[in-house]
Amino acid sequence: MTDLPPKPPSRPEKVSLWRYMRLFRRDILSAQPAKLYRAWMAEFRTPFFRSYLINDPDLIRTVLKDRPDDFPKSERIGAGLRPLLGDSVFLTNGAQWKRQRRIIDPAFEGGRLRDTFPGIVAAGEAAVERLRDQADDTPREIEAITSHVAADVIFRTLFSIPIEDATAQQVFGAFKTYQRSQPILNLAAFIPGPRWMPRFFGRETTKTAGSIRQLITDLTQQRLELIKAGTAPDDLATKIMTTKDPQTGETFETREMVDQVAIFFLAGHETSASALAWTLYLLARYPEWQDKLAAEAKAFSGDFSDLSQLGQTRDVFREALRLYPPVPMMVREASQPERFRERLVKTGAQIVLSPWHLHRHNRIWDNPDGFDPARWRTDAAQNSARDAYLPFSSGPRVCTGAGFAMIEGVVLLAAFLRNYRFSIADCTAPVPVAHLTVRAKDGIWIRITPRMSL
Repeated sequence: MTDLPPKPPSRPEKVSLWRYMRLFRRDILSAQPAKLYRAWMAEFRTPFFRSYLINDPDLIRTVLKDRPDDFPKSERIGAGLRPLLGDSVFLTNGAQWKRQRRIIDPAFEGGRLRDTFPGIVAAGEAAVERLRDQADDTPREIEAITSHVAADVIFRTLFSIPIEDATAQQVFGAFKTYQRSQPILNLAAFIPGPRWMPRFFGRETTKTAGSIRQLITDLTQQRLELIKAGTAPDDLATKIMTTKDPQTGETFETREMVDQVAIFFLAGHETSASALAWTLYLLARYPEWQDKLAAEAKAFSGDFSDLSQLGQTRDVFREALRLYPPVPMMVREASQPERFRERLVKTGAQIVLSPWHLHRHNRIWDNPDGFDPARWRTDAAQNSARDAYLPFSSGPRVCTGAGFAMIEGVVLLAAFLRNYRFSIADCTAPVPVAHLTVRAKDGIWIRITPRMSL
């Protein structure tokens, strides 16, 4: 195929460590060599540690599904996020992580997802209304639009407040500042050391993280008061804050809840905004698929029980997550010596799982760089996806909100496409870059116009 969606360039095969660090800090995608799209495993050496990127489905299954406790999350990446996330479920390991998941997971079970559906729908309707003044065929930066609606979904489903709420506006603004100021690479990613070692965070990063945590603390304390008074709404925050660990009978303390809310917002907002933006770009680039989804959206009843009516929309969203996974890389650490593909992997080595490279691996996928939503109706794609499709990770550490995210993406896309047409702006194609999530270097510019009745 010649009409392929944008993909970042790869670096030269051999570069110095200093050059690699500079490239990595700027963008982890273009800092990698092209061979990773075909290799089953690659080794990277620094003076401080060794790193192994694995694309072999058997090794991925070992790390994520068969023996996850032997490959805990690496502190090298987590260190850069602790000013905001503290000891959230995203960063913890072992008994602490298992306790957190026992409390959090019930809020995202099937029955609870039905309860969050009205909040997602309401956020979509509000976004459609906000777009009315922007649907004038003027190029618009779509990431700003998807970021707004994704934040609205979080506030409505977590705390039962719309984004127009004053506190919600403050948190949203602070998160935008944090995303711009926080690189994914902190010094701790290359230099090992204990938790107390200085991490050299920028002043703006530390200040913004503190502001966000204080705002979340205020929301959490207000909710605790409502729970005590018996007047709290039955939303995700109430569910999580009142759920007791079935083993200890304890609930989250305020500080612990703040940690979890921070990752809900970061994971649920940043990743959803990224996924929605790239999906709308792909639909603008391939209008024949956009017309199919618009017709599907028009026929959708709007009921939770009828979400299966949006089957093609789900296929398109899955394909967008394959091409542009919001979280491009995950890092684990070997807790004991291992042998991977006849190589000795020492204790402390970093094990990198890269959805970005895995989803485009040319020995796993047919037409790996092409946009082909119809692939998801084939046995070949389903087989490839079994251990080579990780937009939400896999195994025990699979994202607890994966089901929520799939419903959110499909429902919001249907709301947008039922009302508007999206087309490519006369701009250079967006260049994917990765910081906290996969975004576009200079934004994603799209023209929006009202959709005529089908």
